[in-house]
Amino acid sequence: MAKFSWSGRTRDGKTTKGDMEASSEDAVSALLRRQGIIPVKIKQRGGGLDMDIKIPGMAKKVTTKDLVVFTRQFATMIDAGLPLLQCLDILSAQQENKTFKTALEQVKDDVESGSTFAEALGKHPKIFNELYVNLVAAGEVGGILDTILNRLAAYIEKALKLKKQVKSAMTYPTTIIGIAFVVIAVILIFVIPAFEKMFADFGGALPMPTQVVINISNFVQDYVLLIIGAIIITVVGTKKIYATQKGREKIDYWALKAPIFGILIRKVAVAKFSRTLSTMISSGVPILDGLEIVQKTAGNRTVEKAIGQVRESISEGKTIAEPLKESGVFPPMVCQMIEVGEQAGALDAMLSKIADFYDDEVDDAVGNLTAMMEPLLMLFLGTTVGGLVIAMYLPIFKLAGTVGG
Repeated sequence: MAKFSWSGRTRDGKTTKGDMEASSEDAVSALLRRQGIIPVKIKQRGGGLDMDIKIPGMAKKVTTKDLVVFTRQFATMIDAGLPLLQCLDILSAQQENKTFKTALEQVKDDVESGSTFAEALGKHPKIFNELYVNLVAAGEVGGILDTILNRLAAYIEKALKLKKQVKSAMTYPTTIIGIAFVVIAVILIFVIPAFEKMFADFGGALPMPTQVVINISNFVQDYVLLIIGAIIITVVGTKKIYATQKGREKIDYWALKAPIFGILIRKVAVAKFSRTLSTMISSGVPILDGLEIVQKTAGNRTVEKAIGQVRESISEGKTIAEPLKESGVFPPMVCQMIEVGEQAGALDAMLSKIADFYDDEVDDAVGNLTAMMEPLLMLFLGTTVGGLVIAMYLPIFKLAGTVGG
């Protein structure tokens, strides 16, 4: 496939131009005319400055926002009656993200070669995950691709909102604690030694809090590289352990049991499970296939095991609610609502209601967590930094009292 630069006129008489990959100038001309553009000039791009230089690992990532915009636009075009290939051609031509543009051009070529749309998307798993591909496949089979794409866009938007809520809950305390440790390290390594030298000139015994702080300062100065190394080893070691199956199971289990963040993680897991499974079932994906995809995208090994038990239960002819109750991961209210949804034959609608409810619950939990963390962090900062300052000024107060007496 060669690259061509082209210019032309629309039916309104407006001048337009762009770039396109095609096998020949005739192919470019045919594609332009199909889009309602009269070609004026078509020129094949050569090497030199026009060449795309790709550096491994430096390719721009396709963001969730890029995917949502693409899905929404695609749904609108399909709903308006535009052919699939023309939709892909238009969307790839206007795509600014080079990585996404290349992927869409490859998808278009695969569809032209006889692949289904879902099969072509499946060749780009880093952009279109298993959930996306399976829903598109269901839409193609059912002839409701535009409806499926709209559902996908809505699902991705809500999943992104959920992710942002969790990220905002984690970012604030992490940032404050990080800054606090940097401030404390600067005080211990650079400020306190200056006070220690001054106190040595005074002579006499130092108050116990002051001596403790000076001892801590000396320890940090002597072993600062060892402390940094220990922190790095701990972080890397935790990641290595989490990469193993047993390690991840243990960490994920204790994450759900954590006193503050565990409740939030559990609510996020329930919201994600309900939203994903609801979208899959309402789109016509078989429930066992849907559960398999939901299990892979759960993000927590304990939740994955619970969903795996649900799949086994259904394959044996049992209900969804029973193994969910036994797992202990899902709250009783959720299990009861799912049981009612199964009995009423409206499981997808019930799951959607659960997802909406838990989206609000996550929102409230993030707000409450932030409100609770603020005074705790201020207390932590005040106690540590304030304690260091007071400890350093105690000998000065003592000296002032002695001189005054």
